[in-house]
Amino acid sequence: MDYKTTILRNGLRVILLPSASPVVYCGYEMAAGAGDELPGEEGLAHFCEHMTFKGTARRNAIDIIDALESVGGELNAFTTKAHTVFYAAILREHIARAADLLSDIVFRSTYPQQEIDKEVEVICDEIESYNDSPSELIYDEFEGLIFQHTPLGHNILGTAARVRQFKTADAERFTTRLYRPDRAVFFASGDLSFGRLVSLLCEALGTQEAAGGGSACQASPAGWQDDTHSYASDALCQGKTIRQKRDTHQAHVLLGCRGYAMTHPRRTALYLLNNILGGPGMNARLNLLLRERNGLVYTVESTSVNYANTGVWCVYFGCDHADVDRCLALVRGELDAFARQPMDEETLEKAKQQIKGQIALACDNRENFAIDFAKSVLHYGKGRDIERIYAEIDAVTTTDLLEVAQELFPATHLTTLIYE
Repeated sequence: MDYKTTILRNGLRVILLPSASPVVYCGYEMAAGAGDELPGEEGLAHFCEHMTFKGTARRNAIDIIDALESVGGELNAFTTKAHTVFYAAILREHIARAADLLSDIVFRSTYPQQEIDKEVEVICDEIESYNDSPSELIYDEFEGLIFQHTPLGHNILGTAARVRQFKTADAERFTTRLYRPDRAVFFASGDLSFGRLVSLLCEALGTQEAAGGGSACQASPAGWQDDTHSYASDALCQGKTIRQKRDTHQAHVLLGCRGYAMTHPRRTALYLLNNILGGPGMNARLNLLLRERNGLVYTVESTSVNYANTGVWCVYFGCDHADVDRCLALVRGELDAFARQPMDEETLEKAKQQIKGQIALACDNRENFAIDFAKSVLHYGKGRDIERIYAEIDAVTTTDLLEVAQELFPATHLTTLIYE
């Protein structure tokens, strides 16, 4: 895809995805997530995301809310284990307002204690709401099992007890370390002048475009590298079943293991295999098996997530308590079938066509595509090249899928977490 990019002298990468639309989606994608928290900081990345909206030297919390909403725009943010994103949707004539506001809150927030004292209860309410959603909570608890004693092993929100201890100094310490231009990408999608966008950011940040800023991202952003925590497979990943009494209306089950890192050569093969097994299509194998043929579940899905140095692959389903063992046996049979022999070429080709069509449709959402594109630049040093992704999918063979299944799917390798 055609896009424009440059690097500012402070290390910030700027990318523009041209579009004929007068609606602009823009924001900062930061290499700062829950996986970057130090011991005792669990929940701090998400806490800082909230508090970034609560005041700068130039604006109070109401000013920040009103800045874009007064012209019909939107301002939002989210935190993952790998990054934090602050983003806006506005009409193109208000891009100067958005660039200035986003730059101000991301790099000049003051995290006033009086605002923390109020917002901390909002965050604790969010934590309690999350704890009341077992279909979401189980994912974090599962990662806590397979990533014990690593930064990926605690959930993003943290605990209410921990969050209530955070002060202004904690937010300042975390953001000083991680909210840096050389650990960030500013992205925009819309009908904009790239030169004007760069000038606006230079003005907002008090910097200039680097000499020979370039037209293509070829390397990771200067000044930071992914953490080097060891996530090699060990006894934590070996097969075990944990049953927890939760008194939920239905049972919630998650089984899986550590997967592949962002740059692992088998990542694309797992991506394709996961889509065949439990992707979003109603024709996914597990949906056909558990829901359509046996009427045992409403929701069943499989997920593959790639982190910098590791990954996670898992299957989730919710069912009646009495049907847990039957559903597990059916899932086990399907996984064994994938690991027993290669699928036929015709099935593989149909699967490739399906996933490429899904990717094309997903790209039609400009906001999500811009965020994903910036993520690719942040972590890979280059934009999300759809044609390259298609080529990688086309290169996957039936043997590749078999080898992935044989490596990840053995019962002795999977961890199972059951909420009863």
